[in-house]
Amino acid sequence: MTYDPVLRVRRFNRAVTSEVGALDISFLGRGRPLGAARVLNSIGQGQSDVAVIRDYLGLDSGLMSRLLRSLEEEGLIETVPNPRDARRRIARLTETGRSEFHAYETLSNARAKTFLAQHPQPEELLRAMDIIASSLGRDHVVLEEKDPRHEDAKYCLSEYYAELARRFEKGFDVSLSRDPGARDMIRPRGAFLVAISDGLPIGCVGLKGSGGEVAEIKRLWVAPSARGLGLAKRLMLAAETAARELCIKVLRLDTNSALPEAQQLYRRTGWNEIDRFNDDPYPDTFFEKRL
Repeated sequence: MTYDPVLRVRRFNRAVTSEVGALDISFLGRGRPLGAARVLNSIGQGQSDVAVIRDYLGLDSGLMSRLLRSLEEEGLIETVPNPRDARRRIARLTETGRSEFHAYETLSNARAKTFLAQHPQPEELLRAMDIIASSLGRDHVVLEEKDPRHEDAKYCLSEYYAELARRFEKGFDVSLSRDPGARDMIRPRGAFLVAISDGLPIGCVGLKGSGGEVAEIKRLWVAPSARGLGLAKRLMLAAETAARELCIKVLRLDTNSALPEAQQLYRRTGWNEIDRFNDDPYPDTFFEKRL
């Protein structure tokens, strides 16, 4: 017997609503509801444009105005015209607001740690949460160009190398591979793109250039929790856009038959299989695409 999927989703929704305190008039005991706390958190996390915050939280204009007004009346924020566009407004924390933001951060972190500590399989729980967060936040994933030595990039690359080590029959040692070469994945030679989901890196791709008209796509990776959502294709298209900006005419890449989903993506998006073009010991399939 299998219970109705709709009933299971609704059970999950009720559990989350209760756990996060969505119905409380005093979220985490700080004297204001969750909506106001989320707006305060967004500003504290560095977002300032009121329209961007509203869209990020999925609030209508009327509710956003009421929440901002309540925070202003408490002396936690101030809103002023955007100096670059007087039609828009920006919000920033006051000194009192910064103290309140940090109080929420401390309470929220403690609550999260307690929640995980109570579960017998916290890693399994986190994996399930990652899948749900990636699915619900798929429309808010942003691609950011970063130095490949940035912490977000290094995290993605370490996860990528670890996955290859698991999936390749003889394992994977990056020191035996053609190293990405950080200097070749930074403009004006190349670029490195990281997919960010609400502050966390969930994917990457590198464009390794030489200063000429030919470059390589390297290190395409998407977190397991975000696969099937079109992110790999989006990363590849962004890499192609960066290549065009750098006047690159031909892109090449190599892959391994242990990664059939990658090969399917390349063939579906206009890449053509070619002869081997390097002496890397790991790849066995090679592709090219003319821009």
